[in-house]
Amino acid sequence: MIQKLDDTCTLHNGVRMPGFGFGTWQSAAGDITVSAVKAAVKAGYRNIDTAAAYHNEKSVGEGVRQAVEEYGIKREELFISTKLWNDHRGYDLAMKAFEFSMKELGIEYLDLYMIHWPAVSKWHEDWREINRSTWKAFEELYRDGRVKAIGVSNFLSHHVQALMEDADVVPMVNQIEYHPGFGQVESAGFCQANGIIVQAWSPLGTGDVLKNHVLEKIAAKHGKTTAHICLRWLIQKDIVPLPKSVHEERIISNTQVFDFELSASDMAEIDAVPYCGGMRFDPDAARS
Repeated sequence: MIQKLDDTCTLHNGVRMPGFGFGTWQSAAGDITVSAVKAAVKAGYRNIDTAAAYHNEKSVGEGVRQAVEEYGIKREELFISTKLWNDHRGYDLAMKAFEFSMKELGIEYLDLYMIHWPAVSKWHEDWREINRSTWKAFEELYRDGRVKAIGVSNFLSHHVQALMEDADVVPMVNQIEYHPGFGQVESAGFCQANGIIVQAWSPLGTGDVLKNHVLEKIAAKHGKTTAHICLRWLIQKDIVPLPKSVHEERIISNTQVFDFELSASDMAEIDAVPYCGGMRFDPDAARS
């Protein structure tokens, strides 16, 4: 379990990834994202996440460049990740998509590249072959040193299992939706048992999650916000949270989770919170 903002966790290939990240999903391209990324780096975030489907890679890259120039941060101190969208699955398209993302980001190497969603049997009879072919491109990029680590996103345990059986390189990360009321316990447990680090997108769920009375009660007990409780809960589960905000005060506030600890009873109460908001996408059902 990380103890401070700049602590890292070690991926199974030995690469060290900051154990607390900054998400940019639903952060619009342009100055708002450039400023948010800069504010995050200034506040001490070193793990910056984006995706081709967010349509903000160029803005994220610009925010990183400005932060490096203005704050004296070295590029090597930052861990930047992006994701391959569904319309570029398969070896050839994945290689082209990677080059486009790198051009948008304006960086020479990527710290983590992920398959954004698995191809699934409901929509693709050859789903397993599609995922395998896509992963072959990822393995080549990894072996060539263009990417320091490769992983997946929104893969359930059976998707991960199939890919592990077909792969030469086991995924290093699985980024999934995980927050109070929607803890994907099976997928997270499977990954952690197999040495795959779990990241949580949308770790604060939605506004309804943050208004949950159980979280409010625990937050009041610790003198914290419900957002702090969500993030601390994940940290104590050894899950890397990726909170997103475009407001500097919230970006800073989200880091203030290392001066208290949730008790075993607190953790159990949060585990038992029923669904109370969030996306709750099912990759086996969603069109992808």
